[in-house]
Amino acid sequence: MNRAVPHHQTLHPLGSAPNNRWGVDAERADLVRAPVAPRPIEVAARPQQLRFDLARSALLVVDLQNDFCHPDGWLASIGVDVTPARAPIAPLRALLPALRGAGVPVVWVNWGNRPDRLNLSPSLLHVYKPHGTGTGLGDPLPANGAPVLQAGSWAAAVVDELAPEPADVRVDKYRMSGFWDTPLDSILRNLGVSTLMFAGVNADQCVLCTLQDANFLGYDCLYLEDCCATTSPGYCLEATLYNVRQCFGFTMASTDLVAALAAPSP
Repeated sequence: MNRAVPHHQTLHPLGSAPNNRWGVDAERADLVRAPVAPRPIEVAARPQQLRFDLARSALLVVDLQNDFCHPDGWLASIGVDVTPARAPIAPLRALLPALRGAGVPVVWVNWGNRPDRLNLSPSLLHVYKPHGTGTGLGDPLPANGAPVLQAGSWAAAVVDELAPEPADVRVDKYRMSGFWDTPLDSILRNLGVSTLMFAGVNADQCVLCTLQDANFLGYDCLYLEDCCATTSPGYCLEATLYNVRQCFGFTMASTDLVAALAAPSP
């Protein structure tokens, strides 16, 4: 015989995120999650005007790290002009507080390799050390000796201008995609997220690979044009924008999103 749980009786909560939590005590388990009130927002986008739910959204910031964006980092050490990779910093400084204020999770998805590199294949190591000589993953940077993209190092740290806040989520990745061999998908599902906004570098590499995998996993993907950049040739960015709009999601400007967040609720 079923016995109703008195409304005044409090169960012990289980779950690390409010959107995915239920309650238990010694006699019963209540698996009914609390409903999440939608918070729709409308923003100009391509290929279509876009309306999505802030209550089920998160921002992924990919690889805005010293090794890719700082003049003493890895890319600069091999002769790459990192000026384009720094372009997302200014728009993100405006966007991040607006999203945090709206209760949207900010997730930093960064290279953060093991010191022993035991989960990295030779083909992946080849990308960063194509001739087998010079400075590759885990090797010391010429400027300060920090090991390239190693978890906990200066090289792998987020650039100072965009220092993460304590409530932000951090995920180390080990491939171009932030989903492969990481807990990113589990984290997002625990947060109750179905829509992902994307920022970071390089747009045509780690950002696009992460966005494609997100699309394959069933997430709605929103690429923030002014918050993504690449040090690759211009045609790579053109192809990225084309493919996102054609196959994988939508593109929009963060300035339009910030304006929509600041507008009075209807």
